[in-house]
Amino acid sequence: MSSVDLSKLNWMTTRVDAALGWARKFSIFQYPFVTACCGMEFMATATSHYDMDRFGAGFPRFSPRQADVLFVVGTISHKMAPVLRRVFDQMAEPKWVVAFGVCTCTGGFYDNYGTVRGIDTIVPVDVYIPGCPPRPENVLDGLMKLQEKIGQGKAAGTLPDPLARPAELAIPHRPEAHLG
Repeated sequence: MSSVDLSKLNWMTTRVDAALGWARKFSIFQYPFVTACCGMEFMATATSHYDMDRFGAGFPRFSPRQADVLFVVGTISHKMAPVLRRVFDQMAEPKWVVAFGVCTCTGGFYDNYGTVRGIDTIVPVDVYIPGCPPRPENVLDGLMKLQEKIGQGKAAGTLPDPLARPAELAIPHRPEAHLG
């Protein structure tokens, strides 16, 4: 009976979910939900100078059903909130959300009755990219953080507990006010 030397075999073992996570993190199909001035900086990130293609996120999708990452860019009003939620609900699982700009993250300098004070009251957010507007380098950093999360297989779940918001985003809010 001959014994086989296993050290000479070229084997690679992995878990299926790890392989899927690796593949997904380099094929990000983004849906840009652009409502305000941050949209200009978002478009600058897609230029050849910053090259989002090297992260697998260069070609946006214009149907939420074909996208797996929702980029919310700009101010969200209470009238726009149900539309944003509907877009999020139309996306297939797994899906991720990026809050782009300080107005999207916290409401920004808009301290009034018409502006949502952070989209995490409407949809679960995976990555926050603050700034007014965020610099393209910050956007690429946020994209790399999202890739890490996607590679680990972590997807957005249900709406978080309002008390569990990051400390820098802890402001009073009533989600039912704009989702009703």
